[in-house]
Amino acid sequence: MSWLFGYSRPQQPPSDEPPADGGGSATAPVNLTKAEKKAMEAYRFDSSALERAAQAARELERSRHAKDALELSKLQEATRQQEQMAKIKEYEAAIEQAKVDQKRVDHEERRKTLQEETKQHQMRAQYQDQLAKTRYEEQLLQHQRNQDEILKKQEESVAKQEAMRRATIEHEMELREKNKLKAIEAEARARAKADRENRDITLEQIKLKAAENRTTILESIQTAGNVIGTGLNALVTDWDKTLAAAGGLSLLALGVYTAKGATSVTARFIEARIGKPTLVNETSRFSLLEAVKHPILTMSRAIANFRKPSDALAGVVLSPNLEKRLRDIAIATKNTKVNKGFYRNLLMYGPPGTGKTLFSKKLAKHSGMDYAIMTGGDVAPMGKHAVAAIHKMFDWANTSRKGVLLFIDEADAFLHKRSSAQISEDLRAALNAFLYRTSDQSSRIMLVLASNTPQQFDSAINDRLDKMIEFGLPGLEERERLIRLYFDKFVLQPASEGKRRLNVEQFDYGALCAKLAERTAGMSGRALSKLGVAWQAAAYASDDGRLTEQMCIEICDDAVQDHRQKMEWLSAEEKTRSMMPYLLNLPPLDKTAETDQKATIKELPETKEEPKLKATKKKVKEDSDK
Repeated sequence: MSWLFGYSRPQQPPSDEPPADGGGSATAPVNLTKAEKKAMEAYRFDSSALERAAQAARELERSRHAKDALELSKLQEATRQQEQMAKIKEYEAAIEQAKVDQKRVDHEERRKTLQEETKQHQMRAQYQDQLAKTRYEEQLLQHQRNQDEILKKQEESVAKQEAMRRATIEHEMELREKNKLKAIEAEARARAKADRENRDITLEQIKLKAAENRTTILESIQTAGNVIGTGLNALVTDWDKTLAAAGGLSLLALGVYTAKGATSVTARFIEARIGKPTLVNETSRFSLLEAVKHPILTMSRAIANFRKPSDALAGVVLSPNLEKRLRDIAIATKNTKVNKGFYRNLLMYGPPGTGKTLFSKKLAKHSGMDYAIMTGGDVAPMGKHAVAAIHKMFDWANTSRKGVLLFIDEADAFLHKRSSAQISEDLRAALNAFLYRTSDQSSRIMLVLASNTPQQFDSAINDRLDKMIEFGLPGLEERERLIRLYFDKFVLQPASEGKRRLNVEQFDYGALCAKLAERTAGMSGRALSKLGVAWQAAAYASDDGRLTEQMCIEICDDAVQDHRQKMEWLSAEEKTRSMMPYLLNLPPLDKTAETDQKATIKELPETKEEPKLKATKKKVKEDSDK
């Protein structure tokens, strides 16, 4: 359409002649200013463009392509309108996207604001909770102080009242004693006066009584002599009565001896079925006599027997290698009990307090057997009755349906070598009786011996042992587990229950147990359990019943010092035989140099058994390295 309005044609310069029709603008005056000329140009109208448009329209009408040109112009106009509409749509989409972005930004800002408000609310709630806790603790402390003051005043008042009451009672007793003495004195004077006045009458009465007694005794002797004489005379003269008397006496003697034997047999049967032997100190087997004497203890043991532990080493802290060996023994013993096989005899040796008795009880309960515990030191004081007591014990054990684990603690006290000159004849006979009863494997009795010095056993005893297990002192990890166990048992559990006057200061219990485990090298499980009891006693002895970390460390150091002093008191033979291999390379205490010097265990002078000791040291070192 550009050619229609004359855009594409070259513009001809305007002619100098004025238009023919006199139209158009007049010639601008020459003397006009620039602004006036600009204003005149704004109102000037050029008619040449209209003329050219009219001429083009006429040419277009005469052209054969007029209709096509018109359609083309319409299409171009529609295209421009569509492009304009597309731009409008894009603009509107951009506006909507901007609104969405603005809403997203507003939502994000609102979310951040809510988070910040929530955080502020939480911080405010935590702070208020902390203030409430602090206020409550202060109130508790103030209440505790008030209670302590009230209790102290009450104790003082009770003490004063008790002192006054005691003084009153003492004064009353003193007065009563004086009155009693005066009454006794008056009564004695009155009786003495009456005796002096009635002396003649009293003497006459005594004489009459003596005469009557003498007459009565003489008549009784005469009557008894007449009766015995008549009976003997009749017995001698009548042979039927003589035979009847002899037969009656014989039957009487037979009845007496028969009753005595039957009573002995019945007593042994009752003792085997109802009671327990003299040598047995403790047993899990039900006994009617023990149930009558101690019903509550018997009931608690019966309830505990129904709860069979799934693991024989539950609650027992030992080294991993020893745990593996003992678990194998527990499984084998249980299967032997189920299959009614022959039990193996065991020897447990090592320092005292390492868990030998505890494991024996656990083994019996795990295997479904009864256990019986005796001490080797009880045999020697029985003297010649020891043999019968040993036979009674084995007869009693053979009557058990479930089988008996016979645990002999300190077995070397009566099972040591018969070649020793120190053994007595009674103890030798008891040893021979024990060897006789244990000569064969048994499906009813499992023999477990415990000793600190197994080298003292007789060779025949060693021949009857099927398995030997060494219970050594606990290592670092075992000591830490034991200290944690006893700290929880004797300190934390009573403190958490709140029933006792015991509370614990807040500190890292695990770090304390690890530290104490390093300081207690060479101590047994029993010594570590005494540490727990000592901590509990120290808390009870304190003013406020509170156990602190420093108190635990000081008590532990004192216990270690006492333990090492005990080890120094051991004889050279005891150190060489059993204890010395476990006391080497002990760590020093955090004490002064003087205390460390006292607590150090000295090396023994060289003896005949020095090569054996060196070999034992080497073995212990290799085991510790492993």
